[in-house]
Amino acid sequence: MSSKTIGDRLGELRRYRHITQEELAARSGVHVDTIRKLEQNVRQSARLGTLRNLARALDTELDRLLGQPTVTTELPGDDGGLIALRDAIQDISALPGVSTDVLDEDPPSAEAWVGQVRAATTLYWEGAYSELASSLPLLLRDGRAVARETTGSLVEQVWNQLALSYQLAASLATQAGHPDWAFEAVEKQLYAAQRASDPLMEGMGVSTLSWVLLRQGRWEEAQSVAERKADAVEPSMRRGTSAQYAVYGNLLVAAATPAARQDRKDEADEYLNFAEAAAVRSGAVRVYGTAFSPVDVKTQIVNIAMAGSEPDAEKALEASEDVRRNLIKRPVHLAAHRLDVAQAQYQMGDSEGALDTLLEVEADQPEWIRYQMLARATVLEMREEERRRNTRLRGLAARLGVEPAL
Repeated sequence: MSSKTIGDRLGELRRYRHITQEELAARSGVHVDTIRKLEQNVRQSARLGTLRNLARALDTELDRLLGQPTVTTELPGDDGGLIALRDAIQDISALPGVSTDVLDEDPPSAEAWVGQVRAATTLYWEGAYSELASSLPLLLRDGRAVARETTGSLVEQVWNQLALSYQLAASLATQAGHPDWAFEAVEKQLYAAQRASDPLMEGMGVSTLSWVLLRQGRWEEAQSVAERKADAVEPSMRRGTSAQYAVYGNLLVAAATPAARQDRKDEADEYLNFAEAAAVRSGAVRVYGTAFSPVDVKTQIVNIAMAGSEPDAEKALEASEDVRRNLIKRPVHLAAHRLDVAQAQYQMGDSEGALDTLLEVEADQPEWIRYQMLARATVLEMREEERRRNTRLRGLAARLGVEPAL
């Protein structure tokens, strides 16, 4: 982890933009005294909305301001890892006019490779990022080889699964703080979905794209692309399938989050109302590498309540009471929901309850939580407001890399 503080990074980014603290205050709407105290390390953090405003005013991603950690592989002797994933996404052999070495080994059979894609999907939703980072580069390389060699009835299935593999790559790259790589992965996901003649996989690709744009701070575009694609794939009320409703609902959820970030809460609520109706029609389903159900939409109601410049923690906690956590099938999704709850607890003044929730999430997802911007921001804010020495909080802060180890 970097030893730089938020204030250190804030000062570097501000000076890089050649603007004064007063100019940054005017652009961001953040009081100049707050900026000054952050840069002087008198304050170690600020509210998440404040940090988002500063990041936007500096034309940078919030992840960069917070010091997003990177995924590393802990599997010695393996040739995988985050840099290898970048190289697999940015495949130079696909560029026209470029000569590259031919792989010596034959790729696996189409059936065996599809099984590996299912295993990789499970790793992602279990939060096993290091293991996934080790396996994804070879999975992508093999997938491209399998797609080139497959003929007959399996062609579309292979391209569909290659699209899903790129969706995993985009998701992992985004979690690791590299939305630029993720954008390239989504581009290849959409290409593979077209080769598979699968408009629903295209829909999931746009949903992933919306998330990548969100992490880049491109909120209007994130909302717009998801909304337009939702309109394009909206299923027939009488003849829609569960998969169609699930993809449609995922796109509506994808549009809701950036809408809420822009304080368009009414629009976000409308998206979620339609998404909830779609979830009722789809039921609990798993399609295209993700899960969708009524309880998944209910967790997003909590998330949306905490978004924007004026989070509604009371509404979030009330909505969380309607979430039946035992029905959330993806461990990472459950952890993300509980992270939203922890932030709401803290905003309502329940610091101990928030810390308890964060520690429970860490116990269940020790690797996943280290890469969550919201967890880091919440712990930083809790540390800033701490009035007495709290060993549990300081230990968590050290493990998340936001303060030196005890």
